[in-house]
Amino acid sequence: MSASSNGLCPLLRGTLFFVVASSVVLLASCDKPPEQAAAPPPPPVTVAQPTKRMVTDWDEFTGRFDAVEQVQIRARVTGFVTKVAFKDGAIVNVGDLLYEIDPRQYQAAAEQAQGQLADAKAKVELAQRELERATTLIRTQAISENIVDQRKQSLAAAEAATLQAEGALKRAELDVEFTKVTAPIAGRISRHLVTVGNLVQGSESGATLLTSIVSMNPIHVYFDMDESIYQRNSRLWFEGKRPSSRDTPNPVQIIMAGETKPSRAGKVDFLDNRLDVGTGTLRGRALVDNDDLSILPGQFARVRVLGSAPYEALLLPDAAIGTDQSRKIVYVVKDDDLVEAKPVTLGALDDGLRVIKQGLRPEDRIIIDGLQRARVGAKVAPHAAKVGDAKP
Repeated sequence: MSASSNGLCPLLRGTLFFVVASSVVLLASCDKPPEQAAAPPPPPVTVAQPTKRMVTDWDEFTGRFDAVEQVQIRARVTGFVTKVAFKDGAIVNVGDLLYEIDPRQYQAAAEQAQGQLADAKAKVELAQRELERATTLIRTQAISENIVDQRKQSLAAAEAATLQAEGALKRAELDVEFTKVTAPIAGRISRHLVTVGNLVQGSESGATLLTSIVSMNPIHVYFDMDESIYQRNSRLWFEGKRPSSRDTPNPVQIIMAGETKPSRAGKVDFLDNRLDVGTGTLRGRALVDNDDLSILPGQFARVRVLGSAPYEALLLPDAAIGTDQSRKIVYVVKDDDLVEAKPVTLGALDDGLRVIKQGLRPEDRIIIDGLQRARVGAKVAPHAAKVGDAKP
């Protein structure tokens, strides 16, 4: 029994020594402070000061083009169409022949009226000679004054008949002229609605529609501004900061469908005299050049109307502007390279940059690239650039 105990003692003593040694090592390791991880460097960002320049505000509306002149071509005399003299959709000039209507019956009526006029003139000559003879005979009392009065009445009746005959001849000649239907305005013509051989009516009510013409250059564009914009523009006019479009042809810019920048210019030439009670808007109109005839009546476009006098403003790219709930903010790098968020009031776009109406100073350093790496209150490594260097 004692022998077996003596045999186990060395093993127990070795195990106990290992445990104690391990504990000492662990206690020693606990006394050493842990090695701290190195802090990451501040994230790089690109900063720039806002651009300062003179800008002008523009109000933008949806506009619709319409022709300055437009006319429906209708028959003015009744008859059969003998010729269609235009190509559908072509450009026509004033006086161009469009249709021909059979003129023979009207030519015959004109010849008849001309004969009636000649007969009336002959009767006038006869009545004048008879009156002259009667005037001579009355001096010798060869005839009575009653006969002289009758001769005067005959002359007046003959002259009246002559006037009637002249009127009938002019009307007949007009009917002959109306058998040739010509363009009253210059512009683009529509398709022909009546073909050769068809009977058209020329009565004042129910005259046959033959085609239509719309003028092309210049062209009108109509737009509707809401009441708030009208009131603001009126206030600016009273303050002398913006001319009124009623007495000044204020400039407009036209952005066609598919375009991002204005490609045409025009001038306001009309403002309505009342607001539409249904929509609360005021109808305006501008005159736009259409030299290449590419704009058609009925097309839509964006219309930018002068909204202010020129003023000095600070501008930034849209990429530098963030959103904090309902506020628009920009990230400013202070002198100690810490990031600060500033709320701003935005204006319109001007040549690709956003006008900042309130919230910025010209010397502020704005983060224009690297917004995703910036945190409010954190330090950044700013790299100076110009506003034009911002990434879209």
